[in-house]
Amino acid sequence: MQQAFLITLAAALPMALLSSLLVLRGWALMGDAISHAVLPGIVIAYALGAPLVLGAFAAGMVCALATGYLAENSRVKQDTVMGVVFSGMFGLGIVLYRQIETDVHLDHILFGDMLGVTWGDVVQTAAIAAVIALILILRRRDFMVHAFDAQHARAIGLPVGWLHYGLLALISLSVVAALKAVGLILAVAMIVGPGAIAFLWTRRFGPMMALSAAVSLFCVFFGIYASFWIDSAPAPTIVVLMTLIFIGSFLKVSLSARAAARRDGAAPAPSARP
Repeated sequence: MQQAFLITLAAALPMALLSSLLVLRGWALMGDAISHAVLPGIVIAYALGAPLVLGAFAAGMVCALATGYLAENSRVKQDTVMGVVFSGMFGLGIVLYRQIETDVHLDHILFGDMLGVTWGDVVQTAAIAAVIALILILRRRDFMVHAFDAQHARAIGLPVGWLHYGLLALISLSVVAALKAVGLILAVAMIVGPGAIAFLWTRRFGPMMALSAAVSLFCVFFGIYASFWIDSAPAPTIVVLMTLIFIGSFLKVSLSARAAARRDGAAPAPSARP
């Protein structure tokens, strides 16, 4: 349980910071695409005896680069390209997995195995998470400008290409960091949910990133704790808790907005006298 807490908290922080950028950039599906697309890289790395992290990162970058190239050089929209690329690579991963003999269960790859991690896994995840968090903090202003308006970022001289593909590389790394903890499929919720929740509560980028990180760490800690008492799998429990917080936040913000609109509508008209 100690290892599960540490590795999931370590993976959650950079994914929460990235989540804010992806929500603002409209790239929520990109996290989904990359998380599915790393499967063939994991299988190939296992077959070659290479570190699974390297295979997963390579496959994630192939997916990101292929998606960007196809979107820029065809009439097909980016969301359609992402659907084609990630479903194709995910299917390839399943086919390759069935062709090799392995003691690694597919469920552990897809849904994580945080209760079976070692201290080496914790150190590896923490190191990757620290690199991602450091880059995001140091270049947060550049990433923010790029997320809001890429044309303006290019006009003021920012390296838009490096920011674009750098963000894709960070997404791939974050999925790799979360691989042991929550798996490929549930990583989607970790990389989208916190930013979506924070976006409902604030309209400023700095507080949005801070709130996203707080929500992610809260859900990780209490999700694992709750899973112990209700005898549930930790990763899905974290995702369910995050979903409940999103629904509650949506209802609270919507009701508050409607109440404010009714008050404004019922307020007396201002006097026309000078």
